[in-house]
Amino acid sequence: AAIRGKDTGPKLIVRRWCSAMGYRLRLHRRSLPGRPDEVLPRHRAALLIHWCSWHLHSCARGQSEPSKRRAFWRVKCAANVERDRRALRALRRRGWRAIVVGQCQARDALRLFTQLGRFMNEGKRSH
Repeated sequence: AAIRGKDTGPKLIVRRWCSAMGYRLRLHRRSLPGRPDEVLPRHRAALLIHWCSWHLHSCARGQSEPSKRRAFWRVKCAANVERDRRALRALRRRGWRAIVVGQCQARDALRLFTQLGRFMNEGKRSH
């Protein structure tokens, strides 16, 4: 209950970047598969911002295991990863471009901005 899903640090960083670059955002679009955290409707782009430990990201934090209830958390995190795969597939089938940003990526501003800039530029070339 204490774990927030909205307005987390990584989400605010991504939101600020998008605003600074002049992109108009919509938050948590319920009509899209996986309810992406940030949606750029005009560009048909969806941004999913994940906590590394809950989505088994490849970084150190994503690969560490909790000390208690390990079996429960393994099953839960594996289900998160599978749900993420289904949501990404469904978004792409609907013609949306999607990018997943890990919590660890949001900590390195230059790398994050480069990655987001490249993602948005790819969309401009395809239109």
